Amino acid sequence: MKKLSLIVLLGLLTSCSTLKIPGVSEPSDAEINTEAAKAYLEVKSKSKLSSNKEWNELVQRVAKRIAAASGENFQWETILIDSPEVNAWCMPGGKMAVYTGIMPVLKTEAALAAVMGHEVAHATLRHGKQRYSRAATGNFIGMAIGGAAMAGGQFLCKTPSCKALSALGGAAAGFAVTFFDRKFSRGDESGADKEGQMYMARAGYDPSEAPKLWDRMSASHGGKAPPEFMSTHPSDETRKAGLNSWMTEATNAYKNAPHQYGLGENIK
Repeated sequence: MKKLSLIVLLGLLTSCSTLKIPGVSEPSDAEINTEAAKAYLEVKSKSKLSSNKEWNELVQRVAKRIAAASGENFQWETILIDSPEVNAWCMPGGKMAVYTGIMPVLKTEAALAAVMGHEVAHATLRHGKQRYSRAATGNFIGMAIGGAAMAGGQFLCKTPSCKALSALGGAAAGFAVTFFDRKFSRGDESGADKEGQMYMARAGYDPSEAPKLWDRMSASHGGKAPPEFMSTHPSDETRKAGLNSWMTEATNAYKNAPHQYGLGENIK
């Protein structure tokens, strides 16, 4: 147990050193994207990737369109992970994953575009970079040292994604702590909602599907989400209100998109 803690801790400190976490400045895009790419390679090697041909084609198609709509020159890559988690993410630098558990909740290709647009927006708005800076100023390294000693190298990870990645060791372990377990702020989430809705619209997907997605997300967790004031995420109703308030702008972008795919295919 102690040996595992030390190994993972060394991985964290190595990553932090590369990313200049002990200092006051943010890491550069190149630095953080390099660490993300290392972690992503380990995710791919350790995760069970989905063999669902139809879903894989759908995810790749939507990812390509959203990436193009973002206008960002990242080294884009997307995988579909076979897991019951209702989840998706995009690391700094454009490394994405969608979990099969979210597919039945989405129901439409446009809803997938809304989710992927949101996650891509976190990357294009550099929210991950800002989280590393917050971790540094909050003396997170000291917290991680204590967490490693108490949690056997798991760094007090709470989410399944973080636990899986922190167990990998090396660069991936350090990256997991800030990427998967240190949540985006409400402001970050709202910003990604708005930018992501614009991405889906520019990619040719009906932006009116974005607020409807949150009805489905709410139903998927049986209305048991914590009250908004207890969560770093806006409530489902708040997110819907925001998406509806930006609808005119998003609809105009949709009308001006090179192609209009509407809701796309149904997800079966």
